[in-house]
Amino acid sequence: MVEAEIPADHPRHDSLVTRHRVEAGVEKGITSRQGLIAQGRGEAFDYLLGERTIPSADAAARAAAAHLLLADHPVVSVNGNAAALVPAELVALADAVGADLEVNLFNRTEERMRAIAEHLRDHGATGVKGLAADARIPNLAHERAKVDADGIADADVVLVPLEDGDRAAALSDLGKVEIVIDLNPMSRSARVADVPVVDNILRAIPNITTHARELADADRPTLERIVGEFDPEATLAAAERAIRDG
Repeated sequence: MVEAEIPADHPRHDSLVTRHRVEAGVEKGITSRQGLIAQGRGEAFDYLLGERTIPSADAAARAAAAHLLLADHPVVSVNGNAAALVPAELVALADAVGADLEVNLFNRTEERMRAIAEHLRDHGATGVKGLAADARIPNLAHERAKVDADGIADADVVLVPLEDGDRAAALSDLGKVEIVIDLNPMSRSARVADVPVVDNILRAIPNITTHARELADADRPTLERIVGEFDPEATLAAAERAIRDG
């Protein structure tokens, strides 16, 4: 079955679409095989959340949009799974908030970097960062430390979907506002984030974009109020309750 053949009303629609896109990403050289394992782990949490955007995740998406609109230099970090799952949606979000897109990989090869950048361009991106890799995030020994000096290194707000915990912590240590999309509210990535969005990336990225468009004409005090009222600890607690209560 190809993605187009999956009925929209299928009870496992999002799960089947996600599996198909990650598998196709591996075939295209965009997603690593380890990405399949990571996707399976996330899917288990999504199942426990009822495969829906819970209210706390929607509030987090709104706060994320406000942060991105307030930023001087927002950047959306893109790894293999994110590129395979929501390429056009990432481009739309970047356009809505004036953000750069930057490819960043744990299993980094020049071939994969170029393939993902081209994949994003095929879905409407006009500029993709990450290939220069002329700066490093301190205290990281692996390939995800490599970033662009005029991209993530210079950003004040970074959206990091499906992030590694150690890099999330390192970005937080640099004082950057960090928005994390992670289906596990107990992960280190979610717990170090200024805005943890506990939701499936298929829902979360379009939801943040929708909020950004709705807030596009809001004045700065309004955006600052949304940011100031957001409570990351309460958001994580609400997600954990939803998982435990079923």
